[in-house]
Amino acid sequence: MNTFDLRNCLDEVMAMSREIGNWMKSQRVEEIHAELKTPNNLVTYVDKESERRFVEGLSALLPEAGFVAEEGTGKKNENGLNWVIDPLDGTTNFVHGVPVWCTSIGLALNEKPILGVIYDPNTDEMYAAAEGLGATLNGRRIVVSKIEKLSHALLATGFPYDDFGRVTPYLDLFKRLMTETRGMRRLGSAALDMAWTAAGRFEGFYEYGLNPWDVAAGAIIIREAGGKVEAFHEDGDPVFGEDLICTNGHIQEQLKELVRIYFP
Repeated sequence: MNTFDLRNCLDEVMAMSREIGNWMKSQRVEEIHAELKTPNNLVTYVDKESERRFVEGLSALLPEAGFVAEEGTGKKNENGLNWVIDPLDGTTNFVHGVPVWCTSIGLALNEKPILGVIYDPNTDEMYAAAEGLGATLNGRRIVVSKIEKLSHALLATGFPYDDFGRVTPYLDLFKRLMTETRGMRRLGSAALDMAWTAAGRFEGFYEYGLNPWDVAAGAIIIREAGGKVEAFHEDGDPVFGEDLICTNGHIQEQLKELVRIYFP
């Protein structure tokens, strides 16, 4: 895709995200009415309906693209373009009335993100980026923070909800970072963790047990904001793998070195 195509797609996806996100905000779902996909992994009719709306709109926008969507709508292209969709990142927050959730739409070419939009309807914040076009928040250019020392960094992470096989090293790493950084935060939305890292609110974010729809949009937004996105290990894929470290770039090696002590 050329720059003109990407810019036009970006505008369309932002408009779609705002429309669907605001519809989602108008809905109310109590946990008793949510379904359980796996232990602690909730899904609601809002997830399903918003994904249907995204797939319908994105199919019309780019008919040649396939889909990698959390709720399984659409078919993946094994080679070429794929929309990577999390219609509601932070469903547990959503059903409990915690206003920390978002939509996350990425476009990947051969599993490399080239466009991303994350929309937070609760704050009306629209994070967007496309390859070579920079990253923006509500239309204004954003860049990652300038902090260079891990000891001065504010970090975000997430906790696995159904993969508890690595909890002990994960908590050991968490405890160490509590003492060697400015602090740790856990929002409950990987997409917003990444968006906030791109905007310079966090210096970094790491997590394991992730899926492509959690991170595809965030990955291109962070990279276009000047940050770095990598897997825990050199041979890993941070988007279509299972774990990820993303930072402002300045603390990338410092954080990666500690992560690898606990996840060798």
